[in-house]
Amino acid sequence: MSISSINYSSSVLGSQIRNINQQLTDLSTQLSTGKLSQNYSGMGTNEGFAIAGRSQISNIAAYTDTITNVNVNINLANTALQSLTTIRNTVQTGSASTAQDLNVNGQTVAQNTAAAQFGSMVGVLNTQSGNRYLFSGTAFNTQSVANAGDIINGTTTQAGFKTVMAERQAADLGANGMGRLVQTQPTPSSVQVSEDVAGSPFGLKLSAVSSTLTGATITGPSGSPVSFTVDLNGVNPNNGDKLSVQFTLPDGSTEQIDLTASTATPTPLGSFAIDASVPVNPNNTAANLNTALNAAITKLANTSLVAASAITAGDNFFNTASSAIGTPVNNQAAPPAPITGATALSGASPSNSISPGFVAGDTITVNGTTLTFVSSGATGNQLNVGDGIQTLMSKIDAITGTSKPSSVHGGSITINTDDAASLNITTSNTGALNALGFSSTPVTATQPPLRVGSSPASSATTLVNGSANTVKWYTGNDGPGSPRSTAMARVDDSVTVQYGAQADEDAIRQQLQAIAVFGTFSTSPTGQYAGGQVAALSLRVTQALTKQPGQQHLEDIQTDLAMAQNTMKDASTRQTQAKAQLQSIIDQAESASPDQVASEILSLQNALQASYQVTSNLAQLSLVKFL
Repeated sequence: MSISSINYSSSVLGSQIRNINQQLTDLSTQLSTGKLSQNYSGMGTNEGFAIAGRSQISNIAAYTDTITNVNVNINLANTALQSLTTIRNTVQTGSASTAQDLNVNGQTVAQNTAAAQFGSMVGVLNTQSGNRYLFSGTAFNTQSVANAGDIINGTTTQAGFKTVMAERQAADLGANGMGRLVQTQPTPSSVQVSEDVAGSPFGLKLSAVSSTLTGATITGPSGSPVSFTVDLNGVNPNNGDKLSVQFTLPDGSTEQIDLTASTATPTPLGSFAIDASVPVNPNNTAANLNTALNAAITKLANTSLVAASAITAGDNFFNTASSAIGTPVNNQAAPPAPITGATALSGASPSNSISPGFVAGDTITVNGTTLTFVSSGATGNQLNVGDGIQTLMSKIDAITGTSKPSSVHGGSITINTDDAASLNITTSNTGALNALGFSSTPVTATQPPLRVGSSPASSATTLVNGSANTVKWYTGNDGPGSPRSTAMARVDDSVTVQYGAQADEDAIRQQLQAIAVFGTFSTSPTGQYAGGQVAALSLRVTQALTKQPGQQHLEDIQTDLAMAQNTMKDASTRQTQAKAQLQSIIDQAESASPDQVASEILSLQNALQASYQVTSNLAQLSLVKFL
């Protein structure tokens, strides 16, 4: 009798040995890879957390890439803005200098520098980051600004700024070179000065007249067109008596002419001669006053007015804001008293004045917002019928958000807006609105760029939309909304940043406009008023390049971009901390401890050795040994 040998492959002991071997293989893999398993099934119950953690880490990696890219764009934009600041300071230093020596082209060295800096500024505004133009808003794949040469000189089909400025100067000076003023002597003892056309946007505007001339009568400024009269009434003024006339120029600045009665010989500058003939003839004094006033107005027109005209031409060409102008009409024989800011909105029109005649219950709707007239106690979007026109304009300005307040001068109301395309004013009382000079409803604004409306320019009376035949200097996105919102990026699950910019933002546009005006303007190097023109222009350009309270500055744009960077920095800090925590969760769920694995391997090796020993002993078992 014999005992069959033990079947190793089918024995319980053999199965245990195979299991130990498999565990050793798994543990060796864990030791070499540092992972609990090479598949999800072996990871254990915490693998769900690990999967979610890896997804979050992937999102963080995407946010990190976005933050890196946005920071590149912002850093390039900041570099560009800093370059614009340097350009501004360079041109401002030149314009503030007193050197007015003109070259053969009728420009100063500072103006030549400005012309070069204009080209540099255009280049800066066309900065790209990859294929993205940084100052084009949402039109990031479109060049931000037209070529410098095209902007100034125009193209074969479109006029440039140089043409627009020349047309505006001709319209402001008028055919007689007196700033569209007409000067006459209605009687031998009087002098009269009048604006040539009521409601014209061009030339000098009569603002105020004051006098200490003994025995003289001053009338106006009043009427339509506005005029004033000085009548000496056959009386000679005293030595030192003075006439003062204040004018409003196209750029909104004011200038004053002071003429002093004098017995000195020769007559001092800024004076007019008192007749000293025997017998005295006051009419000669009136003639002397007329001559002196004519010379003073001509000088003002050919110096300060020319400079103001250039500044205003820059606004007409570069500024996207525009205006709606109403010119009240009165067909009565007597000239009406012009509308002023204090003119009441209610009541019937007297024989010699204009009054709109709004009543309680009437409405005026501005860009979709309705203003309602009430008898008294107006609040919010209400107007008392007894309020003045200035109150109405202030209400309209509050709705449109214009950066340039609306105004009334010489009976004409000018409603300003920063977005000409959106201006829309209607009313329930069309007659009352017509009385304010707006002959048709809805009232809309002329689209910029603005050009002199007829030829010859010296007699033109209107500004018209010049977009069809004028270079468009800004070629990027010009839609409504904040420029910053034209470029947005999500940098965290619940955080977005805005970092867009547009070359037509006020701070940038005003600087480009001022530098273009200064670098483009030229005059006759030998002209009588050349020095005065350049001096007046330099003063205005210096002021335009000086930071003004309430206006946007380049530094404001940089501050906005810096805030976006700070937001991204905070998000990045949070994400770094979150990534570390998430990685810890993943490691805990998926990583194998080398020490623990080594200990388990040693334990299994011992167990395997014992199993092999037992197996060996069993394999040698025979009947003899068994017995």
